[in-house]
Amino acid sequence: MLAQNGYTHVRRLGETFVGLLQLNCTVGLVVGLTWEGHDRRYCYESAKYALVALEAWDGQGHPGGPWIKCKGAGIDLLNPSFGIEEDPVQARGRSSLKSPLIGR
Repeated sequence: MLAQNGYTHVRRLGETFVGLLQLNCTVGLVVGLTWEGHDRRYCYESAKYALVALEAWDGQGHPGGPWIKCKGAGIDLLNPSFGIEEDPVQARGRSSLKSPLIGR
C-alpha cells in the first residue's frame, strides 16, 4: 500500500518506519510512516543524496547528507549546515553578478 502512494525504500528503523518519497522539487526522507501519512520529512535535492542518508542513518538525531529542510506538523527547520560547503564555481558566478558600482 505504501508503494502505491509513492513511497520507496521503506524499512523499519527502531520503533518507526522510514522511506523515500518523490515530491515536486525534492525527494523526502520520510519518518514515522503510517497508513495515513508520515510525521516529518527531510527534503533532499536528489534521490541519490536521500538514499545514501537513509541507508546510513541509525534514526538518532537528524540524518546525514545535504538535507535542505525538515518539515512536519509544527516543524519547519532549515538545515544549519546547508550551504556551508559551497561549490566554489557557483560562489564565483554569484560574485561576478555584483554591480561594479558597489563599494565606490
